[in-house]
Amino acid sequence: MAWKSRTRNLQVLDTELSADTVEWCPVSPCHNVLACGTYQLLQQGDDDGGTPSRTGRLYLFRYQREASLSPPLTELQQFDTAAILDLKWCHVPVSDKPVLGLAAATGELQLHALSDGQDGSQNLQPLSSAVVGAERLALSLDWSSGRLDSSDLRVVCSDSAGCVSVLSLAECALITSSQWKAHDFEAWIAAFSYWNTQLVYSGGDDCKLKGWDLRMGPCSPTFISKQHSMGVCSIHSSPHQEHVLATGSYDEQVLLWDGRNMKQPLCQTPMGGGVWRLKWHPSHQHLLLAACMHNDFHILHCQQAVGDSPAACPIVASYILHNSLAYGADWSRLSLDEPAPSSPPVSQPKTSLAKSSGHLRIQYESPTASFDTSLEDDAGRYIPEDCEATPTSSRPHLSVDRHDASTLSCLLASCSFYDHMLHVWRWDWTPEGGSDRSKSSPLDESAPEALI
Repeated sequence: MAWKSRTRNLQVLDTELSADTVEWCPVSPCHNVLACGTYQLLQQGDDDGGTPSRTGRLYLFRYQREASLSPPLTELQQFDTAAILDLKWCHVPVSDKPVLGLAAATGELQLHALSDGQDGSQNLQPLSSAVVGAERLALSLDWSSGRLDSSDLRVVCSDSAGCVSVLSLAECALITSSQWKAHDFEAWIAAFSYWNTQLVYSGGDDCKLKGWDLRMGPCSPTFISKQHSMGVCSIHSSPHQEHVLATGSYDEQVLLWDGRNMKQPLCQTPMGGGVWRLKWHPSHQHLLLAACMHNDFHILHCQQAVGDSPAACPIVASYILHNSLAYGADWSRLSLDEPAPSSPPVSQPKTSLAKSSGHLRIQYESPTASFDTSLEDDAGRYIPEDCEATPTSSRPHLSVDRHDASTLSCLLASCSFYDHMLHVWRWDWTPEGGSDRSKSSPLDESAPEALI
């Protein structure tokens, strides 16, 4: 029996400016709070030299249970700011408050605390900021608290000058502890290993994935991987399975790694679009959400990939209702216990292009630039990877990670760039085998129980 998978759109909002990053608050009881960041490149007139400027806006929403006569999202706050390239909530409260970090086009890392108003509303208030460098864009950030550890709160940030910065948080103030040149071009992404926060990973437009041990100093990386053939723009350490790392690239591939052996990935999965963001599910260890730029949003099941015989991850769901570049996506920790409303079955992932003669030009736009690239074989022919849904006859046995879960219902948010749209949607999944427990693998032995 094949799994049953269905996505259903709940609400669509126009963010006016190009939307590129979105994240649900991970701190209880604020799991219903959603932040969305935007980025707009403004071309100036010839009289002032034609220098472009970048502006942005931060939106804050509250999600409420679905009702027949009202949309689920209510806007709590919006404010104009420098263009936002990335945003992430700290996984644990800071001074008893949820804290949101923003990577801004001014080269600034900003922290905002979520506060309760006297009227019962919630809003963000500036907490601290630090400039990682002049004449550069802060491109990404990550918190060291991915496993809900608050003992040593730090932030890692990457920028358009190819640098990576690590900042500590002391008495709610950001202090830069180290900064180094990590990549030849833009450092699109930097992330902590959540199991050993002295380890940092970075990816850049030089097509390199690198590891860094902060205890040894950033004089040289612990490894350099060139397994990705184009710029590395997404990295996420698994909070559930030690040593498991996911990376994505403009080369349209998702690679899964065992951090103890970075010479070769565990598996490689073609996505049919540049992989701008990757997010592991907050409690189900095998589910990975991918924002795939020109090819929508997809959910991968990675159980077999980290098993004894690693294989490409099957796509178990796709969300294809955006009409522009798929950039931001995130899982909510809210529980959706009520039955799913009626809706048509989810469409299958888009099939890849057929073989064609000559060169196929693919244009990839990032929030800071755009470039063209040719993907071709030695004979000059473009041969795309197959990104079709796994045939029923060859689907592996997939199961959820909890004994009592026969059907998994998830709330997600995603945003797209040029059409400046934010979507909130629901995914309901009944895996084959219902409530069967996932079989353990060598990488599972030291993993904790799934977070609730």
